[in-house]
Amino acid sequence: MTKNILVIDDEKLVAKSIQKLLHEKGYNVVVAEDGLTALEKVKETDFDLIISDIRMGGMDGIETMKNIRGYLSQKGKKSIPEVVITGYADEDSYIAATKLEVADYVYKPFDNEVFLKIIQSNITE
Repeated sequence: MTKNILVIDDEKLVAKSIQKLLHEKGYNVVVAEDGLTALEKVKETDFDLIISDIRMGGMDGIETMKNIRGYLSQKGKKSIPEVVITGYADEDSYIAATKLEVADYVYKPFDNEVFLKIIQSNITE
């Protein structure tokens, strides 16, 4: 069964690159350019993994994940593992992601093979 992955990133080039990489590995990938769109996508589709940037306009990645978790909890749905990606070595964001107990935290740019191993190890079975 094909796994569904939600990629949340306001940088179109980054989102498309991740989408292409994961699609080549057989994953179904949906892209959201912001937190509100991501929340709507979660309402429409059951995802096996979420990959989210931290720094985005409007709702940042941490706030987006909190809202998604709140929605899933309210609807009695299972939680979705989250992999955070960021191009900024921001200690506050790292601490916030750690407090949320995200599945993984990856700095951009990343090695594709290492990134794929992280995805494979965190996707729900």
